[in-house]
Amino acid sequence: MLERERGMVQLSTGDMLRAAVKAGTPVGKQAKAVMDAGELVSDEIVAGIVSERLDADDVKAGFILDGFPRTQVQAEMLDAMLTEKGMTLNHVIELAINEEALVDRVEGRFTCSQCGEGYHDRYKLPKVENVCDVCGANAFKRRPDDNAETVRTRLAEYRAKTAPILPFYEERGMVTRVDGMAPMDAVKASIASILNK
Repeated sequence: MLERERGMVQLSTGDMLRAAVKAGTPVGKQAKAVMDAGELVSDEIVAGIVSERLDADDVKAGFILDGFPRTQVQAEMLDAMLTEKGMTLNHVIELAINEEALVDRVEGRFTCSQCGEGYHDRYKLPKVENVCDVCGANAFKRRPDDNAETVRTRLAEYRAKTAPILPFYEERGMVTRVDGMAPMDAVKASIASILNK
């Protein structure tokens, strides 16, 4: 919604990493070699992919970083990168969530294979069984990592590695918390009011 209404671009490191590998960019080639060896992609490679993406024209109206920075080292890399590019980070928004409710939301979600419309086993089924409400397609998909065990592992990793960078940004007065369990329109409105400051 923020992308559509504000012309912002969501920069998901996972998506950017896959795109860089597919496009065969210099950083993408480095990442592919590391992934093919079964190793984790380094902070330097992730930062390089973000840096490449920030050079594109479509980020001029604003961007949302999704999945970066995840550690204090990455936060410091982001600072240096933005300074070098003459850009600034305006806000850090923490979505406060109930972990068990999040597990429930994630493990029940699926999307239309054709248009990407989102659905959920308990909260939003298609109006006609096996027919997308938006495009009429009858093929749906689930991400293989949308399961309780993966979500709990990611939440534990977030608490251990990412949550500790919040004080790094709190010292600058940049962190605002939003109730991530509120209805989607309320979350969007809360974030929009922060961005309007």
